[in-house]
Amino acid sequence: MPTLDILLDSPGLLALTLFAALLVGLSKGGLPAVAMLSVPLLSLTMSPLAAAILLLPIYILSDAISVWLYRREFSATNIRILIPAGLLGVLIGWATATVVSDRVVALMIGLMGISFCLYTWFFKNANADARPATVGRGLFWGALSGFTSFVSHAGAPPFQIYVLPQKLPKMVFAGTTTIVFAAINLAKLGPYWSITPYTEDTLRIALMLLPAAAIGTVAGKMLIQRLSEKWFFLAVQIALFAISCKLVVDAVLATD
Repeated sequence: MPTLDILLDSPGLLALTLFAALLVGLSKGGLPAVAMLSVPLLSLTMSPLAAAILLLPIYILSDAISVWLYRREFSATNIRILIPAGLLGVLIGWATATVVSDRVVALMIGLMGISFCLYTWFFKNANADARPATVGRGLFWGALSGFTSFVSHAGAPPFQIYVLPQKLPKMVFAGTTTIVFAAINLAKLGPYWSITPYTEDTLRIALMLLPAAAIGTVAGKMLIQRLSEKWFFLAVQIALFAISCKLVVDAVLATD
């Protein structure tokens, strides 16, 4: 992982890191899934694990801003179901971190996401009634979202598979996403710290990147406010499909 001195002495690396923080902020502002690009982007210059560890404080600091932005726009029913389920998933991920294969998890989640998108686009009646939130399904998909967020940073597909059929208003969907993953990311901090403790230098880098993430968070909300409901949810589905395809490809091409 680069130190603060290395970042300041390398304009290219600094620009790349700032852009990754901006992507995190845009995602936290409500733009679907763009934060998934941040770890692969930084992996061009450091290990994926180092990139994930470096960015987690940025996620948490951005979460604080986005929760305030969406403090009045969320589904209370989903929050009550998905946050406890997501925290349970994080605990399961932590408890099984040494025995669970990231490759298998990525493949499973990727295939689920692809299947869901194909079904939605080609087989499901677009005029079908919204599917209400239920405790049973919410606990399953919420726990799976927390689990996959912990072990492979891919919590969005299970979350979206559960929430998209509810046909929530776009701002409520974005706010619910933001608040649920704010809780999940905060819950990951302790387990991640136990695996690789954060240094003072890492936290100084996070503070330096915070303005870029904050700008992205505010810009993300402004952008989705201007998108129509139709185009917003199509963008979410396309992002889900693209991420799911990437997970499958990475799992198939991964070497032990």
